[in-house]
Amino acid sequence: MDHKDEKDINHKAGEDKAAHEEHKKKKKKDEVVEELNKALEEKEEIIKSLQEKMLYLQADFDNFKKLKIKEKQDTLKFGNEVLIKELLPVLDNLERALDHASKTNDFKGIHEGVEIVLNEFLKVLERVGVERVDAIGKKFDPNFHEAFLQEEKDNVEPETVVSEMQKGYILNGRLIRPSMVTISKKPEIQ
Repeated sequence: MDHKDEKDINHKAGEDKAAHEEHKKKKKKDEVVEELNKALEEKEEIIKSLQEKMLYLQADFDNFKKLKIKEKQDTLKFGNEVLIKELLPVLDNLERALDHASKTNDFKGIHEGVEIVLNEFLKVLERVGVERVDAIGKKFDPNFHEAFLQEEKDNVEPETVVSEMQKGYILNGRLIRPSMVTISKKPEIQ
């Protein structure tokens, strides 16, 4: 074998080796691409699954909101049901008192009957958290009283509530109507 043939063989062996290396690189590259494609598919499945969960949660939340809106509407619509049920017997007693009043001239009996109904009504209000504002004999307090008149009084401290035209009421600690009151003032010196 001559030198040229040997060189050709070496050259061919080098080309084969290079081709083999190239083939190995291509095979590795194909494997990497395949692994990346597989990882991409897995990630796409995860994203799809998360999107489905998100849509489910969104629908669930929308249903929850609708339920809460309905509950709120029902509370507003029927929230006074307990109070109304407690007031119905008071209404019945007022109707009986009126019926009795139309059949008799016993004014003392009518007065006593209406007083009983009033006390029954006040007890119902107390049970639901309503209380009267204490006014007469108290120092005028603009947080609970609304001055309607001033009256000269020598034997009473100035700005003391001496009479009440309309009672005030508090519901669970919050003023819902102030007392309309007359307060005392010092007599003017003449």
